[in-house]
Amino acid sequence: MASSGAGPQHPMLSNDYASEWLGIEVLGLEDGHATIAMTLRPEMMNGFGITHGGMIFAFADSAFALACNPVQGDTDFVTVASGVDVNFLSPTRAGQRITAVANRRQQQGRSGLYDVQVIADDGGTATVVAEFRGRSRTIPNRHTN
Repeated sequence: MASSGAGPQHPMLSNDYASEWLGIEVLGLEDGHATIAMTLRPEMMNGFGITHGGMIFAFADSAFALACNPVQGDTDFVTVASGVDVNFLSPTRAGQRITAVANRRQQQGRSGLYDVQVIADDGGTATVVAEFRGRSRTIPNRHTN
């Protein structure tokens, strides 16, 4: 499971091996909101010595997924990304701890709009390193476990 310890749990994490590999820790979960954190590792760095953009994207995407799907779970429906935009604002490096805060901005029927901020701890100073906007769609769950 991606979330270790006694923190909040989400049913989707029981089979989320990508979030587990990233080392994601769930800090907070509510309807339409998720806060997660992880520490950046050397194998997440690119050839320039900064975090690969795909790692930051995957981290923000995990927060997005947790905010989109009900905390109590739903075996009949899942909410997935229909599209995203990401803006990388500042580089990060191995050893830094980053946090992603995902919030629902709008929900109309089966479609939603979510914003995710990725923030790095720079020795006591919080720096926004990426802004992620996700568009969601709720669909029938064709892969129940």
